Amino acid sequence: MKIDIYVIDRKSGNTLYEPLIEHYLKSCRKFADVKVHEIFDRQIAKAQDSSMEAARRSYTKALERYMGKGALDIVLDPASRQVDSYGFANLLENSSRVSFFIGGAYGFEKNFIDKSNKSISLGKITLSHKLVKVVLAEQIFRALSIINGHPYHK
Repeated sequence: MKIDIYVIDRKSGNTLYEPLIEHYLKSCRKFADVKVHEIFDRQIAKAQDSSMEAARRSYTKALERYMGKGALDIVLDPASRQVDSYGFANLLENSSRVSFFIGGAYGFEKNFIDKSNKSISLGKITLSHKLVKVVLAEQIFRALSIINGHPYHK
């Protein structure tokens, strides 16, 4: 299985969260190839300083090239349906390729969400992008553990 995480975020480098993200990505390796792709450019920076609508458009422009490439495309959207760990595992279970999309500070345009195969929420609270990457990486490892009968989930 191949899993890609596309996130609107500056390359974080050496932050507090990086060791946790790397820990979960390494833990996933026995089940899947999981990679994080941080995407941020001058257009996104400029749009975020302009307006919410401009920022959302810039996120769509930056990420839409990664959508629809034969993978199950899952958008993280706080307004979407929440899933528990078993529901999350069910999303991944029969897919050989999965792409997750994490938006910028202003979320996604509705048309970007509508283009995805699925949109889910990790909860109603607001999390920083760096923390969302940790939570998502952990949930991916948990889901892969559930699917493969690994004891981590227990």
